[in-house]
Amino acid sequence: MSFLSNIWNITKRETAMIAKDHSLLLTLLIAPIVYAFFYGSIYINKEETEVKLAVIDADHSSLSRLLAEQLNNTQTIDVISAASVEDAQELMNDGYCQGYLYLEKGMEKKVLSLHQSKALLALNVGRFLPSSDILSAVTEVSLTVSAGVRLQYFQKNGMTEAIAMRETMPVSLDYRPLYNERSSYGAFLLPGLLMLILQQTLLIGLACSFAGEREKNTLPELLQLSNHHYSLAVWGKGFFYFILFGCYAFFFLNVNFTILHLPNRGNEWQLTLLLMLFICCLISFGTWLGSLFSTQLIAAQIMTFTTYPIFLITGYVWPFDSLPPAIQWLSALLPTTPFLKVYLSIVQQGGSLTENAPAILHLIILWFLYSALATLRIQRLSKKLSYV
Repeated sequence: MSFLSNIWNITKRETAMIAKDHSLLLTLLIAPIVYAFFYGSIYINKEETEVKLAVIDADHSSLSRLLAEQLNNTQTIDVISAASVEDAQELMNDGYCQGYLYLEKGMEKKVLSLHQSKALLALNVGRFLPSSDILSAVTEVSLTVSAGVRLQYFQKNGMTEAIAMRETMPVSLDYRPLYNERSSYGAFLLPGLLMLILQQTLLIGLACSFAGEREKNTLPELLQLSNHHYSLAVWGKGFFYFILFGCYAFFFLNVNFTILHLPNRGNEWQLTLLLMLFICCLISFGTWLGSLFSTQLIAAQIMTFTTYPIFLITGYVWPFDSLPPAIQWLSALLPTTPFLKVYLSIVQQGGSLTENAPAILHLIILWFLYSALATLRIQRLSKKLSYV
């Protein structure tokens, strides 16, 4: 039989085998779509809004009321009143608000006379995201209100508006967040999360499928269809996954990105080439991993357990250079690490493959490495079966 005929026969066999295995059918055909929409729906708003902040106004002045009003006008904060610090502390302890702001008595008088006035901000940092957003909003509003007061003071003392503005803000900060303009957590997390879903469902499905070959003693049948060409056994079996997960990748980048309002600033052809390379690398990696397990159950348990650790050590949620050296070496052995570096560069920053040549080379080396390991492992299993 020709090479293409072998590939086609192994692919048909894989399709029929998956159709009869309910666990593989659920993992490969239902889980990717369900997980993508489920996790995507959690972060669809991408950023927190209307986070409750208790304000204790001990000054009861026009300035303190203006400050509370401006805080309430931000998208992030929903101001609630509290009679005292003790009441505000109790509200925060009960989880009704995420913090409180105490405006001291005499604040307006001090500020108008250009003396320093303190505002006490207490935050529940047990929840990092809302506390960080509140701190950012309070800092921005406080600086803006303070600048307005200083501007009025200088103008009342005879300065022109231009000179008063220059005295109020001798250094003007032009802050422009790039790529993730709203600095939102969802826009940061979702692009990588979708690719992690793609990766893990492929690895779990392929590893379980190959482990099932060993468990059901059907590996000789696979080798016979490949004419005992071990690399053909790897890629004949993997061709089904290449087509299926190539369709999933296209679906995620076009449907999920659109529904979740995620930007894609990269070239579509370069992104397609990257995803094809990534899926090929995952196929060889998953085949090798699956060949190490003797049963589907063990393969599923261990591969499912690896999902979160892989996400943590790839440098996506924590800077790669800040990881311990041993973890960096382990991470460098995962196809996810170089892929996410290039993928995020293309999707979020509009980068290109040539600009990420070292990471592309890293991914290609891993592809060849795991292809060789998978081929050698199947060869070893074949020899082992011949002695049985």
